[in-house]
Amino acid sequence: MFLLLPFDSLVVNLLGISLTVLFTLLLVFIIVPAIFGVSFGIRRLYMKTLLQIFQWATLRIERGAKEKNHPLYKPYVNGIIAKEPTSLEEEIKEIRRSGSNKALDTPEFELSDIFYFCRKGIETIMDDEVTKRFSAEELESWNLLSRTNYNFHYISLRLTVLWGLGVVIRYCILLPLRVALAFTGISLLVTGTTMVGYLPNGRCKEFLSKHVHLMCYRICVRALTAIITYHHRGNRPRNGGICVANHTSPIDVIILASDGYYAMVGQVHGGLMGVIQRAMVKACPHVWFERSEVKDRHLVARRLSEHAHDKNKLPILIFPEGTCINNTSVMMFKKGSFEIGATVYPVAIKYDPQFGDAFFNSSKYGMVTYLLRMMTSWAIVCSVWYLPPMTRELDEDAVQFANRVKSAIARQGGLVDLLWDGGLKREKVKDTFKEEQQKLYSKMIVGNHEDRSRS
Repeated sequence: MFLLLPFDSLVVNLLGISLTVLFTLLLVFIIVPAIFGVSFGIRRLYMKTLLQIFQWATLRIERGAKEKNHPLYKPYVNGIIAKEPTSLEEEIKEIRRSGSNKALDTPEFELSDIFYFCRKGIETIMDDEVTKRFSAEELESWNLLSRTNYNFHYISLRLTVLWGLGVVIRYCILLPLRVALAFTGISLLVTGTTMVGYLPNGRCKEFLSKHVHLMCYRICVRALTAIITYHHRGNRPRNGGICVANHTSPIDVIILASDGYYAMVGQVHGGLMGVIQRAMVKACPHVWFERSEVKDRHLVARRLSEHAHDKNKLPILIFPEGTCINNTSVMMFKKGSFEIGATVYPVAIKYDPQFGDAFFNSSKYGMVTYLLRMMTSWAIVCSVWYLPPMTRELDEDAVQFANRVKSAIARQGGLVDLLWDGGLKREKVKDTFKEEQQKLYSKMIVGNHEDRSRS
């Protein structure tokens, strides 16, 4: 039996006291508030303090950059080419009007018409409104993260010391704490849902499953120092429906699930994600698909329809864009979620990049690198709007319904409404897009010809 020296005994006692204090603080300020869904306002105070520091740092760097004639920020604009919302026919008529003496409604092809398509092609190359939605924008103010201002130069000793202090705080204090909280939340989720899964079906199991999910997601939200403002909570999704939202990051799921109880939809995974999925499905009827089933569109639609039309089952959470967009716009919604005839509950999510960029650029970063960037950011600040439920009208098809929902989300979140498919991030442009322009042009020629024949 080993005897501890007085010094060793003191170290052990101090270590025990430190762990006890740490666990007590974790229990009092994190776990208990997460169970009851309350907040002490510490994160809001932290956000206000950061804003004041950012304002001072921005003013200081702007003044220093002006004195040294250094470029401060990369210019970021939504469009470098001024475009007016005009139709193909109007623009071709304008070209004919300026370069031809023929009648503007002539049905024949004119060589000058090709200039319209040439100009559109060059505009698209110079100002592509699709690919720039998959890269993070540079901020107009500096948040003491070198990743948000690549043109940062040495300005002053005080500013550099402040930046270095921020690095120490984010990596040596916040990162270990956030990793510990994330580990706690995931461990409790797996353990809690597994235990609840052994209970017989009934109100008790449903009650416990709901609060276990909410508690664990709220702990994970705190692991990101996420400061979320929810609007119009009276419109939150209800059973027997589908919740659709714009998609910026994998943490969108945590943001929404910390304020509501949802059934998740996704592909079955292996590894840690597979362990979490198998534990969650024991306590809650999530909809997981095998890899071979995902390609079976009719099977997927049937299972979603059966779930969504059951008023006793949770609302399904779906991100119909199918990929992450940089939170400046909303791209085309896949129509599958809108074909099954269920009530749709739209949700708009808008992140504030001033504290940390939540956009997941999967073509540039892996999941581990992305989570590291999230946990070394200052905070994740966002607003969530619950919109009134929407149903498909009698004269609407699934595509029109999806576009109507998308427009409502874009309008509420202050996002650009785009018709482009987010799948263009990895795929070539479909032939249907090219054929659509060809049909518009031929319709203009043939339509004019038919009008002249009738007259």
